[in-house]
Amino acid sequence: MTVPDVFAPAQLGPVTLRNRTVKAATFEGRTPEGQVTDGLIGYHLAVARGGIGLTTVAYLAVAPEGRTHRDVIVVGEHSLAGLVRLTDAVHETGAKIAGQVGHAGPVANGRSNGVHAIAASKMPSPLSMQMVRSATEADLTRVTKAYVAAARTLVRAGFDVLELHMAHSYLISSFLAPGLNRRKDSWAGSLENRARLGRQVARAVRDEVGDEVAVTAKVSLSDGFKGGVTTADGLAYAQLLEQDGTLDALQMSGGSSLMNPMYLFRGGTPIKEFAASMPLPVRLGMRTPVGRSFMKKYDFEEAYFREKALQFRAGLSLPLMLLGGINRRDTMEQAMADGFDFVAMGRAVLREPDLVNRLQSEQAVSGVCIHCNRCMPTIYSGTRCPEITAEPLAL
Repeated sequence: MTVPDVFAPAQLGPVTLRNRTVKAATFEGRTPEGQVTDGLIGYHLAVARGGIGLTTVAYLAVAPEGRTHRDVIVVGEHSLAGLVRLTDAVHETGAKIAGQVGHAGPVANGRSNGVHAIAASKMPSPLSMQMVRSATEADLTRVTKAYVAAARTLVRAGFDVLELHMAHSYLISSFLAPGLNRRKDSWAGSLENRARLGRQVARAVRDEVGDEVAVTAKVSLSDGFKGGVTTADGLAYAQLLEQDGTLDALQMSGGSSLMNPMYLFRGGTPIKEFAASMPLPVRLGMRTPVGRSFMKKYDFEEAYFREKALQFRAGLSLPLMLLGGINRRDTMEQAMADGFDFVAMGRAVLREPDLVNRLQSEQAVSGVCIHCNRCMPTIYSGTRCPEITAEPLAL
């Protein structure tokens, strides 16, 4: 079998990408009052001009209580004009653009949003110091319809790809994780029951958009905490999605924004900087032994999810996007040789937006990101690499 060239054009569902590189969805911190800004457009233009095949806008909420915090965009008529301006700008570069569509569930800050968060089961929120309520049947019907409405709006706005967020302990992921889903009804128990919401959303979105755009999902290779989604469950869930025929590709991620965020990032653990960016109650909580254990230490290594991702590759036919510590041209080429269809990059292109062009032209063999993760605490003041831009941005 011929190994694809990572820098050659590739098909993602009905969409042709100029190459197989994807800018992963990472908080931009450039949407004050939940609106597209010149700063958000500039952020995506930088990587689009830098050669990326597909840039992903994060994070687009389907409902007000589904925001991680109050400045997140809720997709609707009020945000449509700005989203059109964003997609038009990216398309002028030759890149394609994806919108990450989701509901944050228990990762939402109910106090910031002014409305209580919902999850599979009732639980305390370390973010808002409120109780997250258990989603009702009416909630789940409403949220599914909200995904459909958001999908239609994003198609109207000119997005090429819709990425459904099904990982990181967000709402769909909270149903999948047995430790977070303690319900006694048909949404809990067996994997098939816990997978109902994700499959229902994917089916509803696909039925709405057909082949107008590509539809993908971000899924978990492992949540990295006891009671979270395991690799075995993650693969079984992915096989159900493949069986349903609703998706064009899967992007494989890991970790939990609620329980173990560093499982996703690996490398430096900027506890002091992260605590300083949080509200006072959370800041104080992070000084406790329980709070300090939240930011676990994982050493960085290139392509750190590869071994788990290979299990997904062996068990699935769907196109797969490899994520996690991809900084080198030889890593990208190895991913193609392994049978992955796309490579997704986050911190590497935050540090060097033109990295893809430089790797393709052989001006570089590797990015220069040092994986200190000090970019993580900047998500509320304009996501940036502190090695380059230390001061908060004017949003």
